[in-house]
Amino acid sequence: MLLIYCPHCQEHREEEEFSYGGEAHITRPVAPESLTDAEWGDYLFFRKNPRGLHHEMWYHGVGCRRYFNATRNTLTYEILETYLVGTQPQITGAGV
Repeated sequence: MLLIYCPHCQEHREEEEFSYGGEAHITRPVAPESLTDAEWGDYLFFRKNPRGLHHEMWYHGVGCRRYFNATRNTLTYEILETYLVGTQPQITGAGV
């Protein structure tokens, strides 16, 4: 059983309470009306899929119902840190 620390609830909870929310730190286009269809497709569908460190969004659906970010090693599934959306990770090495 994987325990995930929720930075909002400030406690470790069972993995089943959380949902993966996608890659973290995706910036919305500043002028979306000027994007081509191909650029919109890139923004909506193309994400990094690294081996190793990856910054992800997670949702605590059974608890506080809030999003937070996590740095996870995709090879070992180990979550190295969790942090609030809008802040930067302590652990770098993955593209932020």
